[in-house]
Amino acid sequence: MGINNERDIEANLQIGPTDKGMVRIFVEAKGVEIPMDFEPEEAEEIAEEILAAAKAAAALSR
Repeated sequence: MGINNERDIEANLQIGPTDKGMVRIFVEAKGVEIPMDFEPEEAEEIAEEILAAAKAAAALSR
């Protein structure tokens, strides 16, 4: 499975701060729960990567 392989799977995604000062990305699909905690600096890097990917995807769709 890779980034370009499509799958017909529904998932819920939640993102928010924890009471421990971390940023949690929480994914739930088909009864599986995946909590991923990041330091705020790591979360900012992830956000930058998501924005860069969104810009690249937008450029491809033009």
